[in-house]
Amino acid sequence: MSELTLARLSDLESQEGEGSPSLMSQTLSRDPHATSGGNDDSDGGRIPVEEWLPITESRKGNVYTATFHLLCSGLGFQVLVLPAAFAVLGWLWGMIVLTVGFAWKLYTIWLLVNLHEAVDGIRFSRYLRLAIASFGVKLGKLLGIFPVMYLSGGACAILVITGGKTIKQLLDIMSADVTVPLTTLQCFLIFSILAVFMSQFPNMNSLFGLSLVGSVMAVAYSTAVWTLPLASERNQNNVSYTIKDTSFDNIINAIGFIALAFRGSNLVLEIQGTLPSDSNNPSSKTMWRAVVISHVIIAICMFLVAIVVYWAYGDKIPATGGPIGNYLKLYEQHYSKQAACFIHLTFIFYCLCSYPIYLMPSCDNLEMVYITKTQKPCSFFVRMMLRVLFGSVGFFIAVGFSFLTYLAVLIGAVGLLVTSTYPCFMWVSIKKPQRKSLMWLLNVLVGSLGASLSVLLVVGSALRLADNGLHANFFKP
Repeated sequence: MSELTLARLSDLESQEGEGSPSLMSQTLSRDPHATSGGNDDSDGGRIPVEEWLPITESRKGNVYTATFHLLCSGLGFQVLVLPAAFAVLGWLWGMIVLTVGFAWKLYTIWLLVNLHEAVDGIRFSRYLRLAIASFGVKLGKLLGIFPVMYLSGGACAILVITGGKTIKQLLDIMSADVTVPLTTLQCFLIFSILAVFMSQFPNMNSLFGLSLVGSVMAVAYSTAVWTLPLASERNQNNVSYTIKDTSFDNIINAIGFIALAFRGSNLVLEIQGTLPSDSNNPSSKTMWRAVVISHVIIAICMFLVAIVVYWAYGDKIPATGGPIGNYLKLYEQHYSKQAACFIHLTFIFYCLCSYPIYLMPSCDNLEMVYITKTQKPCSFFVRMMLRVLFGSVGFFIAVGFSFLTYLAVLIGAVGLLVTSTYPCFMWVSIKKPQRKSLMWLLNVLVGSLGASLSVLLVVGSALRLADNGLHANFFKP
């Protein structure tokens, strides 16, 4: 099982040894007898480069830190657009797609958790490294680099856009007169400065406090979103559940909303990389407990938001995609200023707390390039400047392409491969189940369906853009 995988990794490391560091290609830990985190809190045979990089610098995590990392990265702001998907799909198909999507994500996470230490003496603590071990150096990079970098750097840019516009909405709600307190550009800048400042924690494990706060904020605004309609007196006679547009591109776009809500799988291996592991207590056991706990909470929030908000508003829900603010305006119009401010505030805090988590894989890669060239760990100043640099790039993208939220389904369809497709084929490649066995057939089928879904989402989103057009306001947020 591991000979071909080790050969692929050796090929990669031989390329790195020639002085051309590849993207996100950290040297792996090797120990034929034990992996990291023995009784003395050492890290087995982990070479120094692993100890210098922020993802694997500290492996003293536990089930609690992993749970909150998973919850903060998995319960994203996309949960607020689930009712929009129901407005297009209706009750029956909305529930079916949401249930299947959740089960699908849970299955691929189970695959990743068990692939983390699938090869003796090696821990795959980065998604791209597992892709290279599974598909080879060239194909692994070709398939994995863009989706992984989009899900890291792209997510940060989207958070700047979403968080910045939510700040502006909050200020508009709080403002007593009609004057605009701050421009959208200024709100983007405020959000970026705060987010970069909060990203200065040294490693992934040290982000536990932010993940805890972010998880609480995510659960808080999700709960507020579905409890407010239940607590208020509403006239449901004016609510219609009739589906107005049943076109192909509209239905595919709605399925894309649900698919994109199941994000965070690209961080599973990185989060598991913060856990100690040995032959008696492998990290997969701790990680799977954290997955179960976090996803019970995620499922409760997702299903309640989708069902209750659709029940309360029906066809009044904006079904066009775009900024989260379109959906938050419903609460600005129908509830008190205090309730609207609470939802906006908790949402902003969540965006700020989740930003460093999604930034960490990109920071890890930047530090790897620096370490490869200098053969020494990053100092505090260098690490700080690298994160300021990346945060500045994210701010520039957010300002220049503030319409990216309207392209979420189109671009996200490529990132969806990381969640729905690659883990299945990785399992077949590394575990090598018997051909036409149950696991072989299941993974080939699920992986093929995931690839087909990504293609359909690209086609459907492109058709929708062709019909409706795109108001691309470059550098005019």
